[in-house]
Amino acid sequence: MIFIYICTFAFFPMNRFNTYLYSTLLILLFSLISCKEDKKPIKKETAVAIDTFPHILPNLEKQKKLVPNYVAENRRKIDLFYKKYWDKNNVSGGLLVAKDGQIIFERYSGYSNFDTKKEIDINTPIHLASVSKRITAAAIMILVNAKKLELDQKVTTVLPTFPYPEVTVRTLLNHRSGLKNYAYFFDDTKIWDHSKQVTNQDILDEFIKNNVPLDFSTDRRFAYCNTNYAMLALIIEKVTGLTYREAMKKIIFKPLKMDHTFVIDYATEYKNQSQSYKGNYRKHELNHLETVYGDKNIYSTPRDLLKFQQAVASKDYLTPDLVDEVFKGYSYEKRGTRNYGLGIRMMEWNDGKQLFYHNGWWHGNTTSYVDLRDENVIIIALSNKYTTMTYKSFLLATLFGDYPLKLKKDELGF
Repeated sequence: MIFIYICTFAFFPMNRFNTYLYSTLLILLFSLISCKEDKKPIKKETAVAIDTFPHILPNLEKQKKLVPNYVAENRRKIDLFYKKYWDKNNVSGGLLVAKDGQIIFERYSGYSNFDTKKEIDINTPIHLASVSKRITAAAIMILVNAKKLELDQKVTTVLPTFPYPEVTVRTLLNHRSGLKNYAYFFDDTKIWDHSKQVTNQDILDEFIKNNVPLDFSTDRRFAYCNTNYAMLALIIEKVTGLTYREAMKKIIFKPLKMDHTFVIDYATEYKNQSQSYKGNYRKHELNHLETVYGDKNIYSTPRDLLKFQQAVASKDYLTPDLVDEVFKGYSYEKRGTRNYGLGIRMMEWNDGKQLFYHNGWWHGNTTSYVDLRDENVIIIALSNKYTTMTYKSFLLATLFGDYPLKLKKDELGF
């Protein structure tokens, strides 16, 4: 453009018409330069979440069908177990057992709201309590698989104000960070006004403000701690540029068609969802820790969790190396049967047999998620009225594999 302007000036002498022509060309020149500058890309301050979860669930019609006699016999035994532990103890919730994605046993009882007598059914979401950690960990692993994060990445590289430089994503996942449990820290009314809800960001801010030390040096030992997963939720938000609630929906719930699963918004949704009850049927009071998420606050159903389990058991979920990272124990300072992987508890025996599970408790909600990887069996027990019977569900593992569980005589009820 500049070349054209110079040539025009050289070959055409100055007069009234040419002066007008030169002025027009000059204006056009600067306009084009300005437009070019305006087209520079605008840098976005936050990342955009990428849905990397497999969209296609295993095709049950193509899977080998379970033999009818096998289903009938196991259903009969589980029914006896159900009558012994659930019926006799008036459990309010749901129990589902499936193999190869096919439901062998499913039953619901009780009420999501004992005042209105709204019955619990296949579509009733129940608070998962700490089983939520299994799903939070899955979201983190999806981001690692997509190379948005690294397992051994320092948390400070994602959350710059995080005051513990040695803590990594991995040590949050496997509970070896050394962080103090926020639930105990915020019990002190001198630190926090209990009339106000604590948020995940509040936890980080108050730990910084009060210069809260680690309980022990990072990666020295295992200590189950809800703070780890509250921080993982903040990491999910930072990496995706979405709220935890939105990110979990986009990354996991929507692609897997978990239509009755969500992160609860207590301000607008709680009164219309499954309520939480004590063992004596009294409604559990809420407290100042309700709104912290990542460690809890996912509501779901047994059928939706079956969809989730099918996805995380599929070959498309993670690379084989990352799958190995999830399902290995990290804490062998004290040898024993129990250990913890990345978002999953485990029992492991000297013969190499492993049983993977995660339990949960929050107020009256007690939950259990048992993953028998060798047999491709999932056992899911959810209750919204306090009971320890949900935790008995892992005993059903002995129906499907040679698990060296120490059972009392007739403990299974058959």
